[in-house]
Amino acid sequence: MKLIVITAVKEFEKDIKRILKNSDIPNFSYQNIIGYRNTSKEASLDDWFPGERHENNSIMFYAFFKKEDTEELFSRVKAFNDKQESLSKVHVAVLNVEKSN
Repeated sequence: MKLIVITAVKEFEKDIKRILKNSDIPNFSYQNIIGYRNTSKEASLDDWFPGERHENNSIMFYAFFKKEDTEELFSRVKAFNDKQESLSKVHVAVLNVEKSN
């Protein structure tokens, strides 16, 4: 079993829902979160929450699934990120779940 975790700024909520649906991941959960950026370190384009503010309205999606192939999801997220002109991107991770009940 796998666990998908996706984080992004709140403005990308509808886009992420569309990406999940088109990646054959119809069941998922999400919640609003506050993204925090420590400005004491040098700014980087790779930061999860880039910008001048310290906190951002963000969103986190997660889903359990049995599919071993996650390439479709990663391809769609990459295509979405490549089109963005803002510094904010969608971040996705897939974790192995060793045991569940």
